[in-house]
Amino acid sequence: MPDPFTGRSDWAPDPPRPIVPTPATMGGRLRSRRVLIGLPGHGWRADLRADEKVVQGSRTYVPVMPEAEWYRAEAEQTEVFAPLVPVERVWVEELGMTGTATRSADVMSRLVSMDEPPRRNPVAALDADGLTGRRVIELLEDGGERRDLRAITELHTGDDGDICARVTTELDWYRWAWSGKTPPTLSVPVHLLWVE
Repeated sequence: MPDPFTGRSDWAPDPPRPIVPTPATMGGRLRSRRVLIGLPGHGWRADLRADEKVVQGSRTYVPVMPEAEWYRAEAEQTEVFAPLVPVERVWVEELGMTGTATRSADVMSRLVSMDEPPRRNPVAALDADGLTGRRVIELLEDGGERRDLRAITELHTGDDGDICARVTTELDWYRWAWSGKTPPTLSVPVHLLWVE
């Protein structure tokens, strides 16, 4: 029976934490962090990783590269080209507080400010439009979360009859692209899987 205050069932796990972009100017370690770049009022680019800040003259920059290149550089211990982006144009993906994750059909409630990248609330895999290739979160039985995963299938009936999807680590997802090596996978039940 749903809770009258939250509308959630007793057996349903809490949704994972949302992604809350934070300005890179706020400080902290940046190496290997997921970042977004862009300009307020113009737009945002995601699926990037950062290295530590670099000061040139009186300006501070952040080396930023596509995630695929970052994973390959880390796995193969190679150097990659990373353009320097002014620190004020870089936002770090932080994990926010757990809340209710809902999808609204009301377009007015979906409008965001163009002054900063939008907060991204997780979406239950059952409610997502598609899974293959998307960043996903597995909720663990102890209440924790496993991130840095990619879905490699859509929802299907598993060997035990449960509805599930197969996932792999992001490193193995990207390695699949550069080496052709089929990644090891894990079957995750639909009630424990969320799109990031």
